[in-house]
Amino acid sequence: MNLFANLSQAARRHANAGAVFHGTRCHATYAGLHARAGAFGAALRHHTVPGDRVLVAAANCPEYPEILFGIWAAGLVVVPVNAKLHPREFLDHLADSGARVVLASDKLAPCFDDCGAVVIRIGSAAYAAMVDGPALPPVECAPDDLAWLFYTSGTTGRSKGAMLTHRNLQQMALAHVADLEPVEHGDTLLHAAPMSHGSGVCIVPYTMRGARHVVPLSGGFEPDEFLALADHHPGAGAFLAPTMVRRLRLHIEETGRPGHGMRSIVYGGGPMYLDEIRSALKTFGPVMVQLYGQGEAPMTITGLRCHEHVGASDAVLASVGWARSGVEVRVVDADGTDVPPGVIGEIVCRSDIVMKGYWNNPDATSAAIRDGWLYTGDMGEMDGTGLLTLRDRSKDVIISGGTNIYPREIEEVLLTHPDVAEISVVGEPDADWGENVIAFVVFREGVSGRTDDLDAYCIAHLARFKRPKRYVIMQSLPKNNYGKVLKRELSGLLATAGDAGSPLRSFDPAV
Repeated sequence: MNLFANLSQAARRHANAGAVFHGTRCHATYAGLHARAGAFGAALRHHTVPGDRVLVAAANCPEYPEILFGIWAAGLVVVPVNAKLHPREFLDHLADSGARVVLASDKLAPCFDDCGAVVIRIGSAAYAAMVDGPALPPVECAPDDLAWLFYTSGTTGRSKGAMLTHRNLQQMALAHVADLEPVEHGDTLLHAAPMSHGSGVCIVPYTMRGARHVVPLSGGFEPDEFLALADHHPGAGAFLAPTMVRRLRLHIEETGRPGHGMRSIVYGGGPMYLDEIRSALKTFGPVMVQLYGQGEAPMTITGLRCHEHVGASDAVLASVGWARSGVEVRVVDADGTDVPPGVIGEIVCRSDIVMKGYWNNPDATSAAIRDGWLYTGDMGEMDGTGLLTLRDRSKDVIISGGTNIYPREIEEVLLTHPDVAEISVVGEPDADWGENVIAFVVFREGVSGRTDDLDAYCIAHLARFKRPKRYVIMQSLPKNNYGKVLKRELSGLLATAGDAGSPLRSFDPAV
């Protein structure tokens, strides 16, 4: 089983169809993509042996699909990294993965000077020679051979390398077309989210169907460009983080541009709050598709399909849906025993989608995978029908006075306040209570909000013990390349609040 077979089959069936577009220009047909990826894989064999890792450091670019399939054709393991990492973090991932080869954009290539690996600049003359050369038959791979080493986003701690096999990614692709989107030949995937993460994983199911991959000229997410490409390319769909959905919706509301026309918007990778999903459905129509997963079970634990959003109750819209095809999901207590419906516990799952383990980290692997079940670290509750609702990351739960407080519940309430644009709630150590609830708030542009108004709002909508002890006003919240708020950075700001160099000079106390 080699994931390259998906491209081979699509190329035989749809040889002359456009496979990869850069903006509106065709970069490669399916026959061309197959030839370029096959040649690239053959060239990589001069520097590697099967099983070696290849690190890819680049923002979205039209070469990304041929790089992925070329790496797999050579029997190698792709290590895509967040293009916005610090140079030190690039080298940390390089050292941890032991990658022999680095594929880097011109902008990022200098980060790997003197790194000891073979560095190939994407788009260079050397790269062009590799993709234009002769191809070789793809290397045979076992289903449990590694295909993708995914470094977790590290929003609550240091990144770990989740080992994803050819079986994992093939199962993900099959579940995607079975559960989420009826992708067909001629449909389009707009790669506005990072191809090093969710949008890149979607390359496999879309290639299975002979669909288009469209990379914006900006290399990322710009609402005007995104909407123009959606108008130009047929059957446009996209994987977007919730923060991107919100940006797109606000842009449409501000410009008066029609919001309909997308075939699907798959959202995931962070919390989509109830108020926001209601607004998104009103703006975009019945095209929203939710997925819940994580790097350790890529994009495939539970989900909500388009039709399941239509006329749905608040309980359904606030949930992450039902178990995906081939996935078992449970909610358990600290002993691994199932909790009753409606009781919060840790979410665990079992499937062919679950990673092989963490790279070079057996202790983390044994903690995460127990008796074949992946312990996700996410807290949630399940009703009698199997509908799953997330509450929080287990690491994010605030314990104050011996009582568990779930930040997401507070965030959901504060986001309905008309002055609030963004919110993130974290815990701060307290000698008397264990932890205090602290809310980091970004007000809407042009609004001079008041924290006493927020506090009164919380008192009106929450139990008093859940209301924030303090509010910290921010211009923006720190996020990673995938749009997730970095709560550990917010906690770090709290820890250094008294230091001379801290940006947090004062806190507004709750009234």
